[in-house]
Amino acid sequence: MASRANGRSKDRVNKLELVKDAAVQLTTLTGRRPEKVLGFEKGDDGSWRISFEMLELERMPKSTDLLGCYVVEVDDDGELVGYGRVHRYQRGQPDGDRG
Repeated sequence: MASRANGRSKDRVNKLELVKDAAVQLTTLTGRRPEKVLGFEKGDDGSWRISFEMLELERMPKSTDLLGCYVVEVDDDGELVGYGRVHRYQRGQPDGDRG
């Protein structure tokens, strides 16, 4: 059974750290900070795929900004396995964050 700290299981805290570390690695690679996490899942091979939304081109008005959905893949230790942009869209576009 996972130990509990502050009402959270150790496994949940590790997943949160995994996502945070992936965001830092993506920032290092692209020079841009992710605006939000769109999702994460464990792949069949045991690696984690984490989807982030990032501002790629700021425009006026903000509703015309260009955003990108990036997927970062890391192993169980948080080491980068790969990353890439899977979708680009205008802010406010229906189903824009489908990555």
